[in-house]
Order: sequence, then C-alpha cells, then structure tokens
Amino acid sequence: MSPRLRPWLLALPWLATAGAFGLAGCTRADRAPASTFHLIDGSTLTSADLHGKVLMVNFWATTCVSCVKEMPQLVETHRRFHARGLETLAVAMSYDPPDWVANFARSRQLPFKVALDRDGTLAREWGEVKLTPTTYIVDRQGLIVKRYVGEPDFGALAALLDRLLADG
Repeated sequence: MSPRLRPWLLALPWLATAGAFGLAGCTRADRAPASTFHLIDGSTLTSADLHGKVLMVNFWATTCVSCVKEMPQLVETHRRFHARGLETLAVAMSYDPPDWVANFARSRQLPFKVALDRDGTLAREWGEVKLTPTTYIVDRQGLIVKRYVGEPDFGALAALLDRLLADG
C-alpha cells in the first residue's frame, strides 16, 4: 500500500461517522435549548410554551434559494401534521431584513409562526447554525431527534413526524 494512501484509509471510519452525524443530520438526542423567539407579529414564544409538542424549527433566509424552494413543502408538511400536534417555527437569520421576512411570510401566507433571530442568539443556541436551510425536529420530551442541513428528504421527514406524533 502506498504510504501516501495509508493515512486516508485510516481516516475513513472517522469520516463516515462524521458524515453520519454532520450534514446527513444528527441522530444523537440533545435537549433543545431554552430559547426565546421574537415573532414577526411582535409577540414572543419560549421553549417552555412549546413543551409537550412535536416541534419543527427551520432556520432560513429570504435570500437563500434553497430555503425559498423548500418553503412550499414545509407549508405542506405543517398543514398535514399540525392538527395532530406539530408546531412549526421558521426562524429568519440575523442578516435577513425584518421587513423582507414579514413581506415573505405575508405574501406566501405562511401558516406557521415566523421568528426573527435579531442578533444571532438563536443560531448560536441551536448549534452554531451557519448554513441555511437547517431544520431541527424536537420530540414531545424536548429532545432534538433529527437535524437536517439543506433540504430534508420530505418523505423521511413525514415518516419521522408520523412516528413522533403517534407516540403522544
């Protein structure tokens, strides 16, 4: 075996593990952070207000092409599962102008709560979110059971939500 190839082969198990927990989405259950969400309607919502519900938190931006592309599917997912207890919260990144976010939510008639991450606090609290879209699924016990970086596989997401909502 080539001496130049050997270090890469030794790193493969680590890289596979990193991929499984990195961009592919985490499977380790971490507690969702205690957060305060400032909604575009001027109200606030806290993690405590959402306790006992299955939660989908989507970090996004109006200037993010992938975010805009996936938004109709997030709306459809919310509508499909909301009556069974799913709460959806779209968190606009700190660099997104609030009036753009409000206009986007209004013009697209988003049926879920939309929050502004005014200073980046929410992105830091939720795991240093830098890439959008990033979506977290939180179970009724407040544990993050899945993280998607990029557009989720909406079929797999629906199956996960079905399972989590059936447990209630």
